[in-house]
Amino acid sequence: MMKDGKKQHTKRAHKEFALALEDRWQDFRLKMSQRRGDKVAVVPYRGYGRSGENGWVRVFARVVMAKPGSRLEDLHLPAVVEEGVRGWRHFISPTVAEYPVTIRINGATYDVYSDRGGVIDERLAVNLEPGWHHVEFIVDDSEPVSGHVFMVNEKQKHGIICDVDDTVVVTMLPRPLLAAWNSFVIDEHARVPTPGMAVFLDRFATAHPGAPTLYLSTGAWNTNRALSRFMARNLFPDGPLLLTDWGPVEGRWFRSGIQHKVDNLRRLAREFPDISWLLVGDDGQKDPNIYAEFARRYPDNVSAIVIRQLTPSEAALAGGRNAAIMNTTPGVPWVYEPDGGRIAARLAALGLMPEAPDALHPDH
Repeated sequence: MMKDGKKQHTKRAHKEFALALEDRWQDFRLKMSQRRGDKVAVVPYRGYGRSGENGWVRVFARVVMAKPGSRLEDLHLPAVVEEGVRGWRHFISPTVAEYPVTIRINGATYDVYSDRGGVIDERLAVNLEPGWHHVEFIVDDSEPVSGHVFMVNEKQKHGIICDVDDTVVVTMLPRPLLAAWNSFVIDEHARVPTPGMAVFLDRFATAHPGAPTLYLSTGAWNTNRALSRFMARNLFPDGPLLLTDWGPVEGRWFRSGIQHKVDNLRRLAREFPDISWLLVGDDGQKDPNIYAEFARRYPDNVSAIVIRQLTPSEAALAGGRNAAIMNTTPGVPWVYEPDGGRIAARLAALGLMPEAPDALHPDH
């Protein structure tokens, strides 16, 4: 027992050291940024909410240091188009922890604070009509920056929750070196969309007007704007990105990507109890297991589980496939195909979306 207690104490000390080390590093970056004359700024992200008498919104943003006059909320900066952006550049802006921010929406104002990682993730009571709405973020005496939230009709019955890596954008995450290269080194304009997925998702969303599309990923908040630009260029349905903050947390050396997905899925089931979600992922990470667990827990909230099939070599490097998992969710159909065209055809056969026009059918 004493040895076990000593081990636990050592682990706790290591984790506390990691947190302290990160805090010192962030303090150093913050001081260097202040010396350069940078100012506190807000980077707004897309949020979501529910309309109705007891309506609410969940807003996202990050508080960072930036050069005065930077238009951080602009998703189409000329410099981005002309020069391109390497992935690593999204990780160099110092964040500002526990900083006061005023949020203005529909004539009401709310005072919130960024968290330890500079992230704002707040649920606010507000009554808005379904559709997209503007949200303003204000720090100090600076001009407001504008973000957006998508309000879901309280009577909506359909929605999409979609993974990002190797489901929306090809990152080859089963291969660590290629994943690192694709995420941190190559120009964001050189990234490749997963074949057929944009058309499939857009067709499903069109078939269910007002259905929310939420992108759930283990990626860092730093990549939000780059991913939003990528999805806009490749015509994916517009929707909020539910990302996470990398680095140590209380009780862990690193944040758990799996737990991040599990927590957000369960939260969405509570927030939208009447929506039946189309869960879209790939078999390169843990999506089949995560989605199966969610379907067993909330069978009435899942219309189907869609898994984008990796190539045999990618699947082998990811640890192999587990076909038996599909037998663990009675009543919830699975679609397991290599591209968006074949996925759409299978969903059409299940009656979950219309048949594709002949020109778009995978057999043509």
